[in-house]
Amino acid sequence: MTQNGDPYENAMAERVNGILKTELIGKYYNDIDTAAAHINRCIIVYNYKRRHSSLNWQIPADVHKQQGPQIKRWKNYYKTPKNNLEIMEKT
Repeated sequence: MTQNGDPYENAMAERVNGILKTELIGKYYNDIDTAAAHINRCIIVYNYKRRHSSLNWQIPADVHKQQGPQIKRWKNYYKTPKNNLEIMEKT
């Protein structure tokens, strides 16, 4: 599910879910309250403590506070018409 109806936006959400599942979240919980509390802690770790290679080894919460362009370490293989226009303007 995406805000703009763009199926490629889902890939980022799936990546986040995969990291949470493989690195932080346990397989079994005794009850829903325990699971909710632990998953909430995992999300806090992901956003406020875990360094991300795609953000040049910075913490997401710190990056959101920064001004100006950021160094991003991921590749966007999906080119929208807007991106293609920007590329054409630069050449």
